[in-house]
Amino acid sequence: MNSATAQCLPIATLTLNPSVDISYEVDQLIPDQKTPARNTRFDPGGNGINVARALKELLVCAHSCCIVAGLVGELLQRLLAHGLDNPHCTSVEGETRINTTIVEREPRQQLEVTATGPRVSAIALQSITATFLDLCTGGFGVLTGSVPPGVDDDIYAALTDKVQASGGKAIVDAHGPLLQHALPQRPFLIKPNQYELALLSGQELSSLEAVAAEARKIQQQGVTFVCVSLGAQGALLVGPDGSHLAKAPPITVRSTVGAGDSMVAGLMAAFAQHKHPAEALRLGVACGSATATQPGTALFTREKVIQLLQQIDVQPLDI
Repeated sequence: MNSATAQCLPIATLTLNPSVDISYEVDQLIPDQKTPARNTRFDPGGNGINVARALKELLVCAHSCCIVAGLVGELLQRLLAHGLDNPHCTSVEGETRINTTIVEREPRQQLEVTATGPRVSAIALQSITATFLDLCTGGFGVLTGSVPPGVDDDIYAALTDKVQASGGKAIVDAHGPLLQHALPQRPFLIKPNQYELALLSGQELSSLEAVAAEARKIQQQGVTFVCVSLGAQGALLVGPDGSHLAKAPPITVRSTVGAGDSMVAGLMAAFAQHKHPAEALRLGVACGSATATQPGTALFTREKVIQLLQQIDVQPLDI
């Protein structure tokens, strides 16, 4: 895995609704009883922030732009200062949200509680998006995650248009109206999971062939690459020069938080270094799988990604 940052195109991520992520590992939750946590973590959260954290672990430089608010926002900025090289924050009134993940060992299950973020004013939105657009000019602009109160569902569509008008490539990792509005602007890459792709298409996609065919249909409408994550089955990547399937390596899953963001980071790291799409997919699946082996909201280590890369088989698909 070659991570020569100097040879990379610029990358910026945008997180309009970040959080402080708290995760607990417990043996078992018992109603109306205190439950001791075996492991506790505090991490900077939000999809774009996770992508930037993962890129840093891959030794790929990226700028992270986000909205912060209140005392929780101050904690988030301290966490970002330790975890990222280039955070750019715009402050608003209110409080940055706190999201909680509980991983129960017996029975094995993962519980997630997400909060609503602070309302974002038009002035603050203009400020942070202007910074984001400037930093990703000629490179990659990553638009991912939910949006807070005060931000319209067409925000990613408008920003995709601006990123690509300035010579950059937009990556949209979202679902529902945020993604639907962005598709006509022809982003460089989208990364729905199988369920999100089914919602987008309005039909059940029960086979790999059906998933690949729907991904190809979207790609032919102007999206350069469509990557569909398939959970334990891996992921497929459909592009202008062909389709590929990468099977996930055998791992023990500890938490799935951040796995999709890690996959995006792997794809971006490879594309920013002009790698072949098949190798981009391999790195994306390695990063996502490596994060799934980590506890709570922790992301992968570079050493684990290197180990898993050797175990991932990437095959062409005739779709």
